[in-house]
Amino acid sequence: MRANLLILAGTSEATAFARAAADAGLAGTVSFAGRVARPLRQPLPQRSGGFGGVSGLRSYLRAHRVTHVVDATHPFAAQMSRNAVAACAAESVPLVALTRPEWSEAPGDRWIRVSDMAGAVAALDRPPLSVMLAIGRMHLGAFARQVQHRYLLRLVDPPEAPPPFPRCEVIVDRGPFDTTGDLDLLRSRGIELVVSKNAGGSGAYAKIAVARALGLPVVMIDRPVQPDRREVYDVAAALDWVVHAGTDLGV
Repeated sequence: MRANLLILAGTSEATAFARAAADAGLAGTVSFAGRVARPLRQPLPQRSGGFGGVSGLRSYLRAHRVTHVVDATHPFAAQMSRNAVAACAAESVPLVALTRPEWSEAPGDRWIRVSDMAGAVAALDRPPLSVMLAIGRMHLGAFARQVQHRYLLRLVDPPEAPPPFPRCEVIVDRGPFDTTGDLDLLRSRGIELVVSKNAGGSGAYAKIAVARALGLPVVMIDRPVQPDRREVYDVAAALDWVVHAGTDLGV
């Protein structure tokens, strides 16, 4: 059977896997949700936009004769991951999640763990601080209740509308970031608290390491619960899974 992959993208791991799959001679499509205006160019054909829920994804799998799905979306893209599990189960298409282990609290960390974005908003109900709000642009509106703070936002794309904060600086940049740069950034802006999703991986970890070094508290948002699924944590393992799930390259 000739492999035809659907790679659900949005992370550096997705791009690395697409490159490895192309180098291995595999065919497939890299799919983006369309939330980033300038997605990185991919070594395989790419599409952008949603599928229309589980039913739409099932139709796509059938119409494009997809043989394998690799879910390499962001760990917080929970709805897409749930839809992928349901659609692949219904269409008997093998699925693997190429994801990142969660960050773990290390000695010296001052984490304030919250279960969701609402918990992070509530954790900022305190006197004014200089806050690095490292959550992306989709959830900025939720923090409009806490306008007493001065915010530093680092976004992949410029916000479509002005952020709902009277005191705010926006930096448009794309990771990976390093500790040298983030140390300079947090010091120069006088950051007193960091809000972050527990994204895992190395590309965005620098701010967490710098917060530890500076003794700053971090409001750490737990990942949403994912459905039961096969998971791997590196590109080689994902490629090996494809090869051994019945492609013409494997056994």
